[in-house]
Amino acid sequence: MPAEVYFSRIRARKPKENKVNRIRRLFERAGFSALIEEGDLTAVKLHFGEMGNDTFLNPVYVRRVVDSIRAAGGNPFLTDTATLYSGSRKNAVDHLKTAFRHGFAYSVVGAPVIIADGLKSGSIKTVDINQKWFATVSIAADIAEASGMIVLSHVKGHELAGFGGAIKNLAMGCAPARGKKDQHSLRPVVDQDKCKGCGLCRKVCPVGAPVEAGEKTFINPEVCIGCGECLTVCADKSITFDWATDITEFMERMTEYALGAVMGKQDKTGYLNFLLNITPDCDCIPWSDAPIVPDIGILASRDPVAIDQAAYDLITQAPGIPHTKLSGDLSPGADKFKGCWDYTKGTIQMTYGEQIGLGTREYTLVEVK
Repeated sequence: MPAEVYFSRIRARKPKENKVNRIRRLFERAGFSALIEEGDLTAVKLHFGEMGNDTFLNPVYVRRVVDSIRAAGGNPFLTDTATLYSGSRKNAVDHLKTAFRHGFAYSVVGAPVIIADGLKSGSIKTVDINQKWFATVSIAADIAEASGMIVLSHVKGHELAGFGGAIKNLAMGCAPARGKKDQHSLRPVVDQDKCKGCGLCRKVCPVGAPVEAGEKTFINPEVCIGCGECLTVCADKSITFDWATDITEFMERMTEYALGAVMGKQDKTGYLNFLLNITPDCDCIPWSDAPIVPDIGILASRDPVAIDQAAYDLITQAPGIPHTKLSGDLSPGADKFKGCWDYTKGTIQMTYGEQIGLGTREYTLVEVK
């Protein structure tokens, strides 16, 4: 049976027609209030943005969600987890400083920020899922213990996953560092003919896997945790993965973690996907590239697979913006994420997610005006 995905377009030509009011109407039409019981400790799962990034979700939009949860009787808190790589969100103290600097203070959003996996990413609950890659997964304790969730996802591209929406937000975003490491089955290698030995990879690696090898760099696979941070900074593009064999396993592992994040509260979790500032990269990157398609709108659903499939389809149908990271065919119907990262397979999240019972790829798009 198709899942309902509610859709509000971005255009507005009347007073009080704005994104904040669209979020309120989508929250109501998608039936999110019915997911919340009086006093529920409701997690608002989002990404606060890496320091240097400015395309993360606007805190004003988040405030509208917080107000809707509270009106339904819930007790909301904003949350995310520590990163695996070095950066401005590696521990809870730095993560909170970053969140507040980006506007997610209580005075703005109306709810506290709680980093769900604790001070140094050690607050963990083990969740049974019994799937192909994992029998159990490690989920941040405060997310596992929450009564329910409203998952807010800024839809964009990703250099490893290809596409980032609700499923990736659940998978990586609800996992502590240990869980993120579980998902990153890929290990990078250095093309010695291309490597100029600049050392940027050695500076950003959180575990010291890249080492000097004469005038070149070698990545020690025994030390590497597969976070891919080196790939993003390599100036001469000499670092890569074995995409042909590794990418499917990585995507399936990630999707199984998404299942673990909602295990036991599938019926108390709602999703909002924001198709705004659709950039080539994740908000984990400390920069913000130009959007690859025009802003489209906002989606709401109670099914994470359906909402991601709808987001992928709407972006594919949109015209590409020239002079961006998007290369090749810019026409409506062309896969915009493949146009940015041609080796990725972003749709595995949806196909495998349907296979393991996370949701359905079949959806009915219901426009909310």
